[in-house]
Amino acid sequence: MTEGRERRRGADIVEIGQTIEAVTLDFGNTLVPFPSDSMHGVLAATAERAANKWGFATDEFARVWGEERLRQIAEDVPQGREANMDLRAARVLARLRGHTVPAEEERWDDAATASWSEPADVQEILDEYVAAFVRLTPVPPEIGPLLELLASRYALAILSNWPWAVAVERYLEAAGWSPHLSAIVVSQRVGVIKPRPEIFLAAAEALDVASGPGLLHVGDDLGADVAGAQALGWRAGWVRITPEDSALPLARSSGREHPDLVVDRVVDLPRALGLRPRSRR
Repeated sequence: MTEGRERRRGADIVEIGQTIEAVTLDFGNTLVPFPSDSMHGVLAATAERAANKWGFATDEFARVWGEERLRQIAEDVPQGREANMDLRAARVLARLRGHTVPAEEERWDDAATASWSEPADVQEILDEYVAAFVRLTPVPPEIGPLLELLASRYALAILSNWPWAVAVERYLEAAGWSPHLSAIVVSQRVGVIKPRPEIFLAAAEALDVASGPGLLHVGDDLGADVAGAQALGWRAGWVRITPEDSALPLARSSGREHPDLVVDRVVDLPRALGLRPRSRR
């Protein structure tokens, strides 16, 4: 790329920063890194709670949880659905209490599965997951100032694929980031995952911004974040560097995604948009 083209490209990016009204940000591996060890710790704490409550072996709970997570991903993600965690918890309890596991090509009968546990049992597992998620997931110290700076110019929202929305909401609150956000849009509540257009449209509605080039979505997943945003005429930014060993699934990339801007890390976003940090006196 020639120097002239680099300058023109830089000017184009700054123009994006001047013309957009709102920014939506992916959560996992964009704002908060999720290496495998982080997620394993949350699951281990959840399994320990189940062991203390019902006498299950912790390693067996974790193994069954992992199997059902992969089953859900295989069944739901290709259909654009979220692999909701309340269904997973009910299936895990049913299996550990003796329910026959459906064959690989069969789907769970979730109405029948629910009879193997009380709603309070499922809620207890989910509550422990949320508590462990907030307690054990480190808060990147640089993200609070980033959100503060972005919120001084744009309306901000979280736009995330996540199987239990309360976990994201509680984390954002505990981190002190919620005051900078105008909306939190999570796939488990919307019912579909990125790149489906419905979740992007839900974010635009929550922000009260017309869906289109006035919105910039930033995320680490080309197939979900970039492709989904650009399909609706939004601007799209790609965070290039993420944990190599992350357990979070990625959407299939077509190879034809062309982000409007690329940053190595999300904290590079203000500079890419031509924003300057506020001077401190």
